[in-house]
Amino acid sequence: MPELPEVEVLVRHLGPLLENQIIQSVTVQRAKILAPTPLEYFLSRLKNCRFSGLNRRGKYLLFSLQPPAPQPSFQMLGHLGMTGRLFLVSHGTPPPKHAAVVFHLCQHDLVFEDTRYFGRMTLDTTAIAQLGPEPWADEFTEEYFAQRLKNRSQAIKILLLDQNIVAGVGNIYASEALHRAGLSPRKMGQRLSRPQVAKLQGSIQSILAEAIAFGSTVPLNWHSPDRSDKLFYYGKAPGTADYYEERLAVYDRQGLACRTCASKIRKIVQAGRSTYYCPRCQK
Repeated sequence: MPELPEVEVLVRHLGPLLENQIIQSVTVQRAKILAPTPLEYFLSRLKNCRFSGLNRRGKYLLFSLQPPAPQPSFQMLGHLGMTGRLFLVSHGTPPPKHAAVVFHLCQHDLVFEDTRYFGRMTLDTTAIAQLGPEPWADEFTEEYFAQRLKNRSQAIKILLLDQNIVAGVGNIYASEALHRAGLSPRKMGQRLSRPQVAKLQGSIQSILAEAIAFGSTVPLNWHSPDRSDKLFYYGKAPGTADYYEERLAVYDRQGLACRTCASKIRKIVQAGRSTYYCPRCQK
């Protein structure tokens, strides 16, 4: 599932391409993606709107849209779900089989493809109201983090996936941050000392920042086989590695040597999610 770094990379690359582009019309091939926004309202509301910005909140995409004057601007909320991809193609290109929503612009089409249809593209933005602070926000202090973990008997790995505590951390980066902080994923949140809380806070921030700098945990997947269109599902900053996977310390490395101590990486299941850790570095 795309996490904060993947969404941030996408925002940085797609935002400039969408700036001031006008939506001529919209084709919806999977109406449940819009929930709870009604289909007809979605189609009529977006027609002739101009993209005025693209931002991220947690794992969500926030599209700023400006309708014709004198109507006020509004936002559209996007979520990639587990398999969502968002990319531009030349206008008139046949949409892929699992295209859920296609925004027809002047020269390009913005395609939201979702194989499993767990993603969202809706005008209902209430989901972001319950999110915790961003990992680099002023509000995400050591004091705040310690208070949110206080009296919590759940395992710290599970707590890191709670978007109400800190927004954007998912399964991959929770495992990575815990390894860097030297903390067992089984340790209860309430048992973390203040130095451990501080170390985990810093690990979350550094792990996510590195993942953004290196592009993505997902390999680049260009729309055209020869990459001639230079359009993308995920992108990267110029001059960086194609993706971040080779830098992961523990995630999806069960049985392989820990890059720190050479012990074999182990895998357990917590709350239905796979957790990877080093039994020596994370006692």
